Formats: sequence, structure tokens, C-alpha cells
Amino acid sequence: MTHDRAGHERARRRRRRGVTLLLVGALVSGAAACAGGNGSDGQGAHRITIGLVTKTEANPFFVALRHAATAAAHRNDARLIALAGKFDGDNEGQVNAMESLIARGVNGILITPSNTTGILGAIREARRQGILVIALDTATQPENAVDATYATDNFKAGRLQGAYVRAVLAGRAPKVFMLDGTPGSEVSQDRHDGFLDGFGLKDGSPAIVGQANANGDRNTAQAATENLLLRTSDVNTIYTINEPVAAGAYEALMDRGLTRQVTIGSIDGSCDGVRDVKAGTLAATVMQFPVRMATDGVDAVIAFARSGKRPSGFTDTGTVLITDRQVRGVPSQSTAWGLKHCWG
Repeated sequence: MTHDRAGHERARRRRRRGVTLLLVGALVSGAAACAGGNGSDGQGAHRITIGLVTKTEANPFFVALRHAATAAAHRNDARLIALAGKFDGDNEGQVNAMESLIARGVNGILITPSNTTGILGAIREARRQGILVIALDTATQPENAVDATYATDNFKAGRLQGAYVRAVLAGRAPKVFMLDGTPGSEVSQDRHDGFLDGFGLKDGSPAIVGQANANGDRNTAQAATENLLLRTSDVNTIYTINEPVAAGAYEALMDRGLTRQVTIGSIDGSCDGVRDVKAGTLAATVMQFPVRMATDGVDAVIAFARSGKRPSGFTDTGTVLITDRQVRGVPSQSTAWGLKHCWG
């Protein structure tokens, strides 16, 4: 009886070992299949893989950028891995995303840096490992920390907005709210400086009757504008860093019945933003071209992976002022034109 029981126990152990080996074999096969998805076509052929790291995931500008990059990668039979920070200014999140892409062995990384200096260590490591790094939308500091940059000339975009809204005042004394982006952001600073240059003001001017950081966010902008209006409602111009901020500012003005006395300018050029210009919510917006940024960036990584050709320098992807109320001396296009070309 003891002998039979011992034999049965040995048989059970053999069966368990067999099941364990089958499970390990399945896991190894699954891991190999996953590895093929990351860098091959499943039959051993290398597939070009491109990483995209945006400032946030939900901002419409970065949604358009991601969709365009995905489409461009698909046209080239490449794979795109899209990651993002949790909020505008989330440098740690972008560093983590870069590290993840480096570990996956991508051929190139396209990044819209939230912190133009804080991301430099991760960029250096990627380039050290032979990965092409391209900045989109926002240049790093220094600019040559990446291989190339495809972006809006943000100083020029701000200058167009400033020149336009100053002309709309038609000689009236300016009383301006400045709704900036994220502190330390190169884009925020360039647009701010460009607006003042185009408007003909300097920081600290008494014509600037209120200023706040809105972090590119509609709700933050609405709250910030409400707070500024508690100090003074004697305002006739609002600079906004982007269209979500402009929408928040307009809501605050509407709640106070002040929309008719204030001219709002902005920068982005989304289809929704162009419709806001057509409806009169915005006086004008400066259109950017994120589809062009993303497509040029993906094409550059494809060329690098296939031939070793490395892009360099800054490529201005364009700016166009959109308004239906043209003013002398400030070139612009109508909202009809804008709706045909928004973000293209």
C-alpha cells in the first residue's frame, strides 16, 4: 500500500513538471511574439519603430500631431509608439517616456519638450545609443541638443497676434490682459515676447493691466481671467497663448457681460478655433501646422533608418493669421481659407 501510494505521488510530480514546462514554453513563445511586434514583422525582418512624446495627451493640438504621425508612419509601414506627459510642464513624465522608448530600441524619437532644458539628459542618452531625436513644436535649449527641429516660429506667431490686435484698437489706449502658458516654457516665452514686440509694448508697461499663467488649459484660463477681472474690468485686449486659453477667457468675459469691449487674439489655428473667429468669439488666430511637423518628423526618421541620412537645423513649418476683419499692414487669410487648411 505504501509502495503504491509513493508511485502515485511520483506520477503526480511528473505530471506537474510537464504542465510547468508547457506554461514556460507558452510564455517564452508569447514573449518572442511580442518582441517581433516591437521591432520586426514577426518573420525576422526589422520594422522601423518611431517614438512620439507630446506634452499632454488630450490637448487638441497634440491629438492632431499624434494622428498625423500615426498616419505618416502607417504610409511607410513603420510603427509609432505615442506617449505623453500628464500635464503641460510634466518633465518627469516626458523623461520616463523617453527612457521607455530607449529601452524599446526605437529608431527615432519625436518630442515636444515641456521643459526645454530638463529633458536634455534623456535626449543625450537616446542619441548616445544611436537613436535620432527630433524636436517638434518646441525647440530645446540649446537648439542643437537634438538632431533637428520642426516647429512654428513662436516669436513670429506672437508678433502677428500682437500687431493685429493693436491695429484693431484703432488708436485707443491699450489695456491688456496677458494670459501666458507654463512658467519656464520656451514656447510661452517666445509667444509672449513676440506679442509685446508686435503690439509695441514692453514687460512692465502700465498698459498691461493684468497677467497670469494659464498652462494652456481652458479651465485654468477661465479662473485666471475671473480673478483678473475682480481687480479691474477696464480691459480692451486679451493676449492668449493658445485657443483653449482663449476659450476660457471668453467664458469669463461672457459671465461679466464684457465680450463686446474686449478683443481676443490667439495662436493655434485648429478648425474649432477658426470657427470661433468666424463666429466673432476670437478676433483672430495664428494658424500653426502640426500635421506638417509630424509628417516631416516621421519622414526624417524613416530616411535615417533606411539610409543613415541625418536631418539638422531648424525648419519653420509656417504661420498664417486667420481673420475675417483684415487690417492694413498685417497679412492674413479669411476663415474660409482657414477651414480648408486648418492644421494641415
